[in-house]
Amino acid sequence: MTRIGITGHSNLSAETVGLVRAALGDALAPYAGGELVGLSCLARGADQLFAEVVLAAGGRLEVVLPSADYREAKVKAADREQFDRLLVRAHQVRYMPHLTAGRAAYEDANEAVLNGIDRLFAVWDGRPSGGGGTGDAVERARKREVPVDVIWPQGARRV
Repeated sequence: MTRIGITGHSNLSAETVGLVRAALGDALAPYAGGELVGLSCLARGADQLFAEVVLAAGGRLEVVLPSADYREAKVKAADREQFDRLLVRAHQVRYMPHLTAGRAAYEDANEAVLNGIDRLFAVWDGRPSGGGGTGDAVERARKREVPVDVIWPQGARRV
């Protein structure tokens, strides 16, 4: 079994979504099938694209939600249907012990993902983030010697 986690930007341009989806499909192809487990917090953007591709590749999805109120507090109304579609297809859903979303909840969720994986996919433009963003997650994974695959296709951009 191979357990792969995701970190990545939530603010991908519309043109970038298809590029990232295809790049994630290529990156996951060697792991496709029943032995693949993908861990995601289901944030919009990279997290949800990764979850879709894991499921399409025949893998199992494990979701780590930062807080009990995450959906209501942080998932925008326009994004809820897609969030719910992925959530109900998850093999396992785990909530961090926080009632409300916030920095500590996000940090705990990121740690739970990092602690549960063999490899990390990072949909990342390579810019340092500070404050717990994608760049920080990549740095933490590398310090733990978790292999990191950076996925940022030619032409990708954030909005």
